[in-house]
Amino acid sequence: MEGRVNKPAYLPYTGELPAQMPLAPPSLVRCVFGRLLRLCGWKLVGQFPDIPKLVFVAAPHSSWWDGVWGLMFKVAVGLNASFMAKRELFRGPLGWLLRRLGGIPIERSAAHGVVEQMVDRFARSDRLWLGIAAEGTRKAVTKWKSGFWQIAHEAGVPVMTVYFHYPEKTIGIGPVFELTDDRDADIARIREFYRPWQGRNRGAF
Repeated sequence: MEGRVNKPAYLPYTGELPAQMPLAPPSLVRCVFGRLLRLCGWKLVGQFPDIPKLVFVAAPHSSWWDGVWGLMFKVAVGLNASFMAKRELFRGPLGWLLRRLGGIPIERSAAHGVVEQMVDRFARSDRLWLGIAAEGTRKAVTKWKSGFWQIAHEAGVPVMTVYFHYPEKTIGIGPVFELTDDRDADIARIREFYRPWQGRNRGAF
């Protein structure tokens, strides 16, 4: 199909990979992770948008297993996405691996500087999908952090939703939200999308 790229047969995903989606080169690791995900019973549902630059949020984030399954799908699909993680994790062999997987170390105490750095990265990139855990913690929260909105809003890019639903071993691609100038209203309607989904240890509400 014109405007799309071929989807590997081993991938536990029935959708298409859009042409503007940032992709990594094919590799044996992609095949191994794809088959392992199938063996574990996990699947990816929904449709990736054909957009070159966006911020995507993933929720509910209630377990460190979210990162494991999410990174496995990232590699299996071949998605060349970046994600932010606390600087303390980028030490030794784990730090090397996280950087190879697209990790960007951040100092959480300097939130304003992080926003500026990410906005600049978007401006300098032809294609960039940046993943952020909007809840900011594995614990239940009553209010999401606004960093993802600030980055997307200042960079002029939309927000794509990704959800975990452990009862059906599913990672889903949800709708893309265009942002307004009303931060609280935007975050509220994005978060509302997550109401039906159940993480490993809790939901988003």
